[in-house]
This record gives sequence, C-alpha cells and structure tokens, in this order.
Amino acid sequence: MYNYLQAMTSDILDYIDSEYNIDPEHLRSEYSDYDDFRDQLNDELWTCDSVTGNGSGSYTFSRARAKVYVTNNVDLLKDALHEFDEGAASVAEHFLSEDWEYFDVTIRCYLLGQAIDKALEELNIYPETFEQVEDEEEEG
Repeated sequence: MYNYLQAMTSDILDYIDSEYNIDPEHLRSEYSDYDDFRDQLNDELWTCDSVTGNGSGSYTFSRARAKVYVTNNVDLLKDALHEFDEGAASVAEHFLSEDWEYFDVTIRCYLLGQAIDKALEELNIYPETFEQVEDEEEEG
C-alpha cells in the first residue's frame, strides 16, 4: 500500500537538501523563528510538483498510478475532502471523469503540514534551533 506521508516526507527532505542551507546559524540569520521557516517551506511546497503536484495539477503525471495511490487510501481521501470542504457535486464530477490526479494532489495538500513537520524532525530542526545561543562564561 502506498504511504503518502512517508513518500512526501522523503520528497521534502530531497527538496530541502537541494534548496536550503540548514546550518543552524544560517537558519537563525535568515528566519525569525521556526514558524517563519516552516511557513516559507509550506508556501513553496504547496505548489511544488515534486511534493504536492499542486502547481501543475499532477504529482504522478500518470492517471493510472494516481488511481492506485488514491484507491489504496480512500479513508485519507475522505479526510482530505472533508478538510477542504469539497462539495458532493465537485467530488462526483472528478470521480466520474476519473480525475485520480486531482484526488492524489488533494491528499498531498492535506498532508503537507504533517509531512513538513516530520521532515524537520528528521533533520533535527526544532523551535529551539532558532533560539540565539548566548556565550556563557564558565564559573570557576
């Protein structure tokens, strides 16, 4: 069964590796805090085809592959459609036109925040990473 969260986390790790300097000092100099960095990632990845597919409308560029991913994760699709308040008529239209890539992208957008959090955790980037380190003299 296709694991969306695992696949997306891997894609995000690849993206961060190619696009960001995650040295803690650099992060502190570029971003005001963890939320600032996380929000920047979310904004960029929301339309990134290599993570959500939302830029072009497809992550897989394969209706057949998207169908497999989606049909193996119907409960996740239900949650995503509910979260984004998709109406029954819209869902029916996409289903009847076999627009599996639409459903695939919907799931990816729904999970984006969770996948970013998981990727940052794997990289050991936490809110504390953005706290300024003060030099303290040892008392003796």
